[in-house]
Amino acid sequence: MTQMNREWAIEKLKGFLHTAAVEWVAPPHGVVSAGSFKFKNASKPEAQAAAHIAEQILDRVIPDWRTADWEEATRQPMWRHREAAHRAVAFLEAEQELQENLGSGAPQLDAATLHPWVWGSVQGLWSSGHFREAVGAAARAVNVQSQAKLGRRDASEAKLLSDAFSTNQPTLGHPRLRLSEDDGGDTFRNRHDGAGNFARGVYSAIRNPIAHEEDEELEENEALEQLAAFSILARWVDTAAVVKAS
Repeated sequence: MTQMNREWAIEKLKGFLHTAAVEWVAPPHGVVSAGSFKFKNASKPEAQAAAHIAEQILDRVIPDWRTADWEEATRQPMWRHREAAHRAVAFLEAEQELQENLGSGAPQLDAATLHPWVWGSVQGLWSSGHFREAVGAAARAVNVQSQAKLGRRDASEAKLLSDAFSTNQPTLGHPRLRLSEDDGGDTFRNRHDGAGNFARGVYSAIRNPIAHEEDEELEENEALEQLAAFSILARWVDTAAVVKAS
């Protein structure tokens, strides 16, 4: 799971559990009925409103909560929501305790800090656990933005960017991306050769396998690393100057 404000999530889930608490109501005297359950602390619309936020948290913490094989609380409204919320609170509190007391000492990468071309194109897929599709979407988004910046539709992905970062002078129809001024030095050449090779690498080693291995889902941490790679490329393309043939 990517970074989440655990305290906020726990508070919201506990608030939902209070709002959606139910009680058994006995049937009126003389009526043959098993009775029924109703919300104890709120109206049905209020419980539904609280459930909307809870669902977003549950989708992150327990992705399969909607279909998990749990024992059903017969005739209790929102029993699955409440069961999942109880489980999610327990998980988040335990995770928070471990983090606070053990800690890894390692920095954490927040996906929201990735380049907007990358994270902005994958949030929905990511939150629903479609990590492989998210990486593919990020790769396509970087390509689309690169084509737009360079004004080219005749090339894409690795071919487009390796050409754009070439240290050769721009020619008609082949503008270049420049991360720094061409002073003829090794730093300029290394930086642009490296950027072109990096672009070839991420599209050949990440994008292409994803397109042909659709049945194999990525682990979340592996997918996040791959998103970070495309974020680096996106940032280079975004900040580079476009140089066209005069």
